[in-house]
Amino acid sequence: MQTITVTAGVIIDGHKVLIARRSSTENFAGGWEFPGGKLEQGKTEQECLARELREELGIDVEVGDLCERVFHDYGTFRINLLAYYCTIVGGSLAMTVHDKYQWVEVGRLLEYDLLPADVPIARRLMESYK
Repeated sequence: MQTITVTAGVIIDGHKVLIARRSSTENFAGGWEFPGGKLEQGKTEQECLARELREELGIDVEVGDLCERVFHDYGTFRINLLAYYCTIVGGSLAMTVHDKYQWVEVGRLLEYDLLPADVPIARRLMESYK
């Protein structure tokens, strides 16, 4: 079974964090996630994440420390998800592969239909922000 390495941005503003909903044309349509994308060969995780957030959301970020690493089996493939804390340093939010974004209070993250691999990240944040 194939394992895909994916990066995700944990962008926090006060006690709120940015999540995005996958559009109807994407895999896992309607699911909420911490935005990011697949790691490309020859790129660092941080370079990949910065590029993906620029392409998907129109924002420039400074990638910080690793927040959480999640291994999840989706049945037909496995995902190695690396979530990094990020700070927005430029650009403005725009949607390309998502149809909606939301700034959510950390304590309310599990009220959203998060993709399974994103749930442990939400739980980690909720523990950190108690």
